[in-house]
Amino acid sequence: MTALTGGDAATVPFNRPYVTGREAVYMAEAIARGDLSGDGPLTKRASALVAELTGTSSALLTTSCTHALELAGMLLDLRPGDEVIVPSFTFTSTANACVLRGAVPVFADVRPDTLNLDERLLEAAITSRTRAVIVVHYGGVACEMDVITALCRRHGLTLIEDNAHGLGGSYHGRPLGSFGALAAQSFHATKNIQCGEGGALVLGDERFAIRAEILREKGTDRGRFFRGEVDRYRWQDTGSSYLPSELLAGFLLAQLEAFAEIQKRRTAVWAAYDERLALWAAASGVRRPVVPPGAVHPAHLYYLLLPAPEERAGLQRHLAEHGVRSAVHYQPLHDAPAGLRYGRVAPGGCAVTEEVAHRLLRLPLYAGLGADDVDRVVDAVTSYTVGH
Repeated sequence: MTALTGGDAATVPFNRPYVTGREAVYMAEAIARGDLSGDGPLTKRASALVAELTGTSSALLTTSCTHALELAGMLLDLRPGDEVIVPSFTFTSTANACVLRGAVPVFADVRPDTLNLDERLLEAAITSRTRAVIVVHYGGVACEMDVITALCRRHGLTLIEDNAHGLGGSYHGRPLGSFGALAAQSFHATKNIQCGEGGALVLGDERFAIRAEILREKGTDRGRFFRGEVDRYRWQDTGSSYLPSELLAGFLLAQLEAFAEIQKRRTAVWAAYDERLALWAAASGVRRPVVPPGAVHPAHLYYLLLPAPEERAGLQRHLAEHGVRSAVHYQPLHDAPAGLRYGRVAPGGCAVTEEVAHRLLRLPLYAGLGADDVDRVVDAVTSYTVGH
């Protein structure tokens, strides 16, 4: 197993996609069969592994996590004026899935510890127009799902998990991606398991299964036709083309089969950072990631919360000078141009989101990151003096 080559050898990159060696084998199999369109044998094997990892009955591969979220919005029949509660501290796709249906994203704040949707603020955000809640497990650390699922049941709301970070994570022993009626997975090149661009819609509620397949196949019952359930396929519903090719499915299958090894490597890097940066962080007023009891994370990312925005900028420059690439993360959605145009802010505002978005810095973390590079990152971080 190895990381893809490329980039300046003198620099520790922020991310480097990891390959197992089996990807080319499976892609060659698809080419040899001459069947490159989606939903072939490689797609089915990869889909089964995604369902197994999320503890659900089925999953549909998609061309991206964005498309999986859009499918979720279609399945809920979101309409103009409907409201969906989302965290402001997330990627644009979470909100766009609502906006594309004419629904209003209601931006709620996140907890100051986990940076997840603050479950204590949800009740006040619900109105007669609220249809759903979308949670994001930031860094793969679980939201407080007991509280959130109970609240959704009490108000008759659909729960959707944006589980782009969370594959392999769990909450009190239950896999992330299994709590929502629907969950979206990401297999983008920056994720633990990747195929360059890709995703999956995980079905926690099988009532959506038949229609989800139709919407993903341009609104047709093509899947039923190929299974011999109908003698021809016809236009049944709205939909779009969300099905990845067998080439991407083959690449993804190799990654999924190596899930345990990839996770072992990433967890080792995360743990090394957390242990070796602890004293420096405590002395510098820098906060490390918080993992509450009962949450098991998949080592998707490692971040530092600096005391002030200027300190983040200073550390990022310092790391660059030492040949280490780092990255900021989400910018608040609620006060972005599109957020102001299409959404509204939940009662209480999003003060935590506004604060952490300008202080958070992510360190390099990928399965091919070697011990020498970890040393280099740690040495570069700890050589920075906060406040000077």
